[in-house]
Order: sequence, then C-alpha cells, then structure tokens
Amino acid sequence: MAIKHFLFWLPMIVLAFANATLRELVFTKHFTEFRAHQSSTVTLIVLCSIYVWLVFPQLNIQDVKQALLIGFVWVVLTVAFEFSLGRFTGKSWEYLLHDYDLFAGRIWLLFLLCLLLLPYVFYAIRK
Repeated sequence: MAIKHFLFWLPMIVLAFANATLRELVFTKHFTEFRAHQSSTVTLIVLCSIYVWLVFPQLNIQDVKQALLIGFVWVVLTVAFEFSLGRFTGKSWEYLLHDYDLFAGRIWLLFLLCLLLLPYVFYAIRK
C-alpha cells in the first residue's frame, strides 16, 4: 500500500469529527442517545462513501486484492485512532468497546465493514 492511500484516509478523520458535531448539535436534540449514535453511524457511512467515490480515481486501484488491502488498512487505522484518542482522553476500555456491541443494537461495526468494502465496491463498479 502506498503512502497516498494513508493520506487519503486522513480526511476521513475530519469527516468523522464533523459527523460527531452533527450528532451532538442535531441528532441528540431529536433522538435518544442510542438513536443519535445509530443515525450518526449511518451518516458517517454516507459521508465516507461520497468521499471515497470522489477520490477513487486518485487511489489508482489495480485489482481486487489491492482494493481489499486498502479497505483493511483504513479499518485498522480507524480503530487504532479511535482507541488511541479514547485512551489519551481518559476513556475506559469498557466505554470504548461499548459501540462494538451488536447485540445491544450498536452498529459501529457496520461502519467498519463499509469502510473495509468501499474501495472494493467502487473498484467493481468502475471496472
């Protein structure tokens, strides 16, 4: 994976913070915390999908293996960033793992799955 694929991941941090701001300023005023997080996860999927679609030509993906590798690295970077920032700000492991509980209706893993598959999906569509 080239350094450019890492660099194309970085703006997704900005999208995630903008999305979190939207959640706190809008969604939490109209929904419960649970529904606000679910809605926020869906909007982040949409925002990142649009972003990846727009930058896809610059990714220069050559094959399915490369597409999946880029998605995998983006997921690893996202989880590492999330847990590093969380621990740096004093969040407990229990708090950090809360959004990973599918059985409690938390759908953060759906975002990570989409992030993994976005380069592949757009590669398949544009091929």
